[in-house]
Formats: sequence, structure tokens, C-alpha cells
Amino acid sequence: MTGPAAAGLLASGRDCDIFEYAPGLVLRRSRDGRRLDGEARVMEYARQHGYPVPAVESVSDDGTELVMQRIDGPSLVGAIERRPWTVRQQGRLLADLHRRLHDIPAPDFVPAGPFGDGDRLLHLDLHPLNVIIGPAGPAVIDWTGAASGDPALDLGIAWLLMAAGEVPAAAWKRPLAARARASLVSSFLAGAGVSSALTYLPDLVEWKSADPNMTAAEIVRMRRVLDSAGGNGTGRRDGEPRCRG
Repeated sequence: MTGPAAAGLLASGRDCDIFEYAPGLVLRRSRDGRRLDGEARVMEYARQHGYPVPAVESVSDDGTELVMQRIDGPSLVGAIERRPWTVRQQGRLLADLHRRLHDIPAPDFVPAGPFGDGDRLLHLDLHPLNVIIGPAGPAVIDWTGAASGDPALDLGIAWLLMAAGEVPAAAWKRPLAARARASLVSSFLAGAGVSSALTYLPDLVEWKSADPNMTAAEIVRMRRVLDSAGGNGTGRRDGEPRCRG
């Protein structure tokens, strides 16, 4: 990799940091030595199929640094915070991003998803914090877990993470945040299809409960989501969100 060295830190994720790099570019660096070249390959594959992802500029020789297009704008969560009256619109946008992704056949170089069968490209972490609303529209980031499989996996994971994930907020904002979360989930499921999202929900709760990145409180909330959905992945259940378009 050639070019200017990384400059100021822009953001930090679970295992990577994002730095300023050059005009229109950022550098993503693995903190634990994990290779990012596979992720870069998936991103370019998705982009070649017309999917909105940052363009990859280069990958370091050791694979631990990735230079890619800089997308300036808020996450989908940030967009809702700025314009809370658009929350249902943003839920439908997320459902559409799932639909567009699942129209793409999975390449042979991604692993199979954890459950079920299928041949569609999956993100496995496609929730509002991984969608950046840039000047040209949304862009999906963080392709670490990309896999092949049944689109219902992606839908179920997104449902769980939106309904159960931590949403930091001041005490006085928490009731508002809870209502916004409910509206976001409901509009997403209305667009994505509740029955599809239910398919693997019990298995996904167990799988995500073993994820060290999930907190104890998040795991409790995931189990509540499962209970409200009836405890299994078939049919209409009491407590299932009643979604309207």
C-alpha cells in the first residue's frame, strides 16, 4: 500500500479503527491482526452487482489495513435522531436494503451461514448502525460476517439487534427512544415480512447469546423478543408486532 499515512481517528468498532487517510478516502485498520482482504473482496463483489457499498481502493500486503471510499453522513440511527418523524421511512429503507442484497447470488468464496440452506448473499449484521446515509444515498458497511444462505437469517438477526441492542440515551429520552425503536422495528418487519424474520428466531437467539459482544441485558431482551413471538419460528404469535406499511 502506498500513499499518505493514516491521520486522525474517525471511529472505532469492535475490532477495527477508522482513520482519515486522503481526500475522499478512509483507512480501516484491524486491531488484532485480522485480515480484511476477504471483506474487501465481498464489498467489491456486492458493488459490482449494483449494491451500495463504499468502493475499495487498496488492501495492505498483510491484509490488516483497508483503504476505501469515505462516506460522509450519519448512520441510519443518526438520521432518525436528527429527524425522528422519518423513523418509519428509515425502517422501510432498511427492509429495502435487505431485499436488494438478497437479490444477489452468493459468491463461492464466502462461508455458509450458521443455519438453513440458501444461495443468497447475506450480511449477517445489517442493522441501522451499519448503514451510512451519504450524499448519494445509503451505503452499507462492516461486511465482516458476510455469508451465503437463506435471507431469513439476515432478517431475523436485524430484528433481534434492533429490538434488543443497547441504545444509549439520557434518562429523560428513554421513553422516546423506546417508542422510536418500536416504530423502526415495526416498519422494518412490515417491509421485510414478519413470517420470514421468524423462521430462525429461536436458533438465532441461542447463537447470538453465545456472542461475547452481546451484553447480559441484550441477551435478556433478545429472549423477550422470542417470547413475544411465541417461542418458535412458525406462524402468527401473540405479541408479534402488528405491522402496518
